Amino acid sequence: MFLKSLKAAVIAVLATLSMSAIAGANDPLFINLTTDDVHRSNMAITFGKHHSANGHPLSIFLNDKGVILGVKAGSEKYAAQQKELTEIISKGGLVIICPSCLKNAGYTEADLVPGIKIGSPKLTGDALFKDGTKTMSW
Repeated sequence: MFLKSLKAAVIAVLATLSMSAIAGANDPLFINLTTDDVHRSNMAITFGKHHSANGHPLSIFLNDKGVILGVKAGSEKYAAQQKELTEIISKGGLVIICPSCLKNAGYTEADLVPGIKIGSPKLTGDALFKDGTKTMSW
């Protein structure tokens, strides 16, 4: 377990360093968050918050198993992540949830944490394809 955590930490540090080396001062960051793993989702959100605080507009796309982070049913297990996502939204970040993944998981728009947007080709595409956007995936 220690080696797995160490490996994940090294990857996160290297990703941060490489992002800083190639990103322009205000390049947007798009994080594709597919996991419901507590540690991995914390890594993704923390990574995004760090770069957002440094001036990079942030979009987080919750899909696949990651949709549980954006619905009220996940509030007990994912309280910390939901708090962080809400903070990101309050500071102008965008949190988008995959509509088909949401439906597949058995949830609807009424189940969303306030402020999270249902994805669409336009909304998601505008965030993903904005000039200079860098992407990360967890």
